[in-house]
Amino acid sequence: MIKEFKEFIMKGNMLDMAIGIILGVAFGAVVSSLVADVITPPIGLILGHVDFSNLYVNLSGKEYASLGEAVGAGAPVIRYGQFLNTLINFLIVSLVLFFIVKAVNAMRKQPEAAPSESTCPFCLSSVPAKATRCPHCTSQLEPPA
Repeated sequence: MIKEFKEFIMKGNMLDMAIGIILGVAFGAVVSSLVADVITPPIGLILGHVDFSNLYVNLSGKEYASLGEAVGAGAPVIRYGQFLNTLINFLIVSLVLFFIVKAVNAMRKQPEAAPSESTCPFCLSSVPAKATRCPHCTSQLEPPA
């Protein structure tokens, strides 16, 4: 049973998937930092010094000075600023994955087109691939396969 498990783990697909998951987690952390530290601060500045991560709706009816104070008091809150940050993260990751898949698909080998010409076996002239008779020597040609 241990041998079967070892064979299962060592399959190429399993290792590829594990590497992909690890890289995905690392990429997610980079994107989260990009959104939180680089993208949303300038947007917040343009919108009047708004910090997206601190935007919330208080559902308790009591007044709190900040999100941290409301959460510390156990008040029910809707953290729509966090949702905006997560949405931006998702859009960036989706865009990057779109470009990666597009690049991989472009690099894949395209099927070779059927040759448009062949050679007459009798006079060695170039003839269209679908020709059934040579235009040069008028020999009967084998039908294309």
